[in-house]
Amino acid sequence: MTITLTSREFNRNPSAAKRAAEEGPVIITDRGQPRFVLVEYEHYVAARESGRSIADCLADRRGPDIDFEPPRLAGPYMRPVDFD
Repeated sequence: MTITLTSREFNRNPSAAKRAAEEGPVIITDRGQPRFVLVEYEHYVAARESGRSIADCLADRRGPDIDFEPPRLAGPYMRPVDFD
């Protein structure tokens, strides 16, 4: 989950920003534009050590070869689609 804070909100309560960064990246804006990202140090180190950027991950040609089995949804509102 990504949280966005203004620079003013960050300056008023940096402890809250640190707590939020434990849950996921915190984007800090300056004059309405994203300017900084606050993440836990372990996540930063892991990203640096992998040597891959987000663009590298998205461009990975092995993507189609990754096994993915989404769970089947069930419940009173889930029913087969009728195309007739």
